[in-house]
Amino acid sequence: MSETANNIDYPQLLRQITLWSEELGFQQLGISDIDLAEHDQHLNDWIEAGFHGEMDYMFKHGSKRSHPEQLVDNTCRVISVRMDYMPPDCELSDTVLANPEMGYISRYALGRDYHKVMRKRLQKLADKIKISIGEFGYRAFVDSAPVLEKALAEKSGLGWIGKHSNLINQKAGSWFFLGEIYTDLALPVTQHTTENHCGSCSACIDICPTKAIVAPYKVDARRCISYLTIELHGSIPVEFRKDIGNRIYGCDDCQLCCPWNRFSQPTSEEDFLTRHPLDAPDLIDLFSWSEEKFLKNTEGSAIRRIGYLRWLRNIAVALGNAPASEKVIRILKKKKQIFSNDAMLVEHIDWAIQQHR
Repeated sequence: MSETANNIDYPQLLRQITLWSEELGFQQLGISDIDLAEHDQHLNDWIEAGFHGEMDYMFKHGSKRSHPEQLVDNTCRVISVRMDYMPPDCELSDTVLANPEMGYISRYALGRDYHKVMRKRLQKLADKIKISIGEFGYRAFVDSAPVLEKALAEKSGLGWIGKHSNLINQKAGSWFFLGEIYTDLALPVTQHTTENHCGSCSACIDICPTKAIVAPYKVDARRCISYLTIELHGSIPVEFRKDIGNRIYGCDDCQLCCPWNRFSQPTSEEDFLTRHPLDAPDLIDLFSWSEEKFLKNTEGSAIRRIGYLRWLRNIAVALGNAPASEKVIRILKKKKQIFSNDAMLVEHIDWAIQQHR
């Protein structure tokens, strides 16, 4: 902390931080305190129900997730920011989902890995603060470490947590990333005027292909396609494979149907523009990628985190749901021969082949 901390004009500093955040490409910024008691109980109930699946990181840090001061010493405020990510040049999502010969990739993963983009911007924001007031205590997070980012963003006034568990902004929908800076600066807490505007709408609950939203504001990750295609390391349960359809990395259905997304704005960030035309890719073409080509085409992308084998696993399921053709069966058998020693992948390929008999 700066030696002149007691002399800081915090309201003026907040105004300056807000301007800097806009210059750095963030669409909105808010400040919250660190009281997460209400959300802590919700998290504990969710974990107790087993809805986290294999995501052990949701509880292994103990109380640090809901107590920011335990994660970063002396934290008293959290700066939350949001950044739009919907690419303006991507193919219409509904068109891809309706074509079983194409693979659907969650829109957030079409460009550069958002972790890298936003973390650099948050660091630049922290650097600007440091230049202005001197050394201070802080740590930046982007979907990393034990952080209840949606709860903190809601407390800061960036939106409300919808029935699908995503944050919704009344003027910007939900197609945005979140990032945080934990700090010891006693900044004014921004006015939390955002009420929950989901009302009686149940569109996200009704449309979920695997019925993962088991109740309003309660998602069973073990049924969620994003979890099944990204977080799950082993075999995808057979009972969900038909419902996955052609979704090979994540799922956006609950956002695509949300009426508040009529207010969402396309991103102007070059880093989030579609790379390697992954917005409407051909499944057979993707399945034919070598590991070298996969690594090359996903360089700097969030997709790379699942690795080549899970990438093939997901596409195999989609090919099992694709229209039957000799070309589909031929490439499935070819991949099975190449990866005959990988029981997990072979099992999914065999399932896909069986769908065409």
